[in-house]
Amino acid sequence: MPCNRLPEQLETERLLIRVPRPGDGPVFNEAVLESLPLLAPWLGWVTPPPTLEQSEANCRRGQARWLLNEDMMAFFFLKDSGRLVGGSGLHDADWTLRRFEIGYWCRAGHEGQGLMTEGVRALAEHALGELGANRVFLTCDERNLRSWKLAERAGFRHEGTLVNERLDLQGRLRTTRVYARTPA
Repeated sequence: MPCNRLPEQLETERLLIRVPRPGDGPVFNEAVLESLPLLAPWLGWVTPPPTLEQSEANCRRGQARWLLNEDMMAFFFLKDSGRLVGGSGLHDADWTLRRFEIGYWCRAGHEGQGLMTEGVRALAEHALGELGANRVFLTCDERNLRSWKLAERAGFRHEGTLVNERLDLQGRLRTTRVYARTPA
């Protein structure tokens, strides 16, 4: 019988993956501000750069949505140092279809270490196993090579490419790659 509750915390070999808590705003803000050159081309929520107050409010909203079992915003912390190295989540939980969207971002200086792949894989496997997900999916801009390569390393299958599907952050037509993991 699948669980009907988003997890508060998961662990992998190197990561503690957990829902944000009140008081996480400063560490979240620091990670985002350090990473603006990496994130700004792809993530609208980092432009303009968030203030400390906005980051704290975002953490509190993330906690509230988790408490309501609607969404799991997740931070990835290194187990050995406690450093925030990125984020992800199981978003917009659809409990009827048992479907979750996943997204991710990496803190500058931690790319290329497999940390994001490890965390994203753990979230997807938890959703498919414990939550009985029928679908865990993600979308990314075709030009965001790092994002779609990570999806493939984490076991997601490329389902298709949607040409001129939406506008990117600069207002240009965007081609979107769609990836998913479904039960074996």
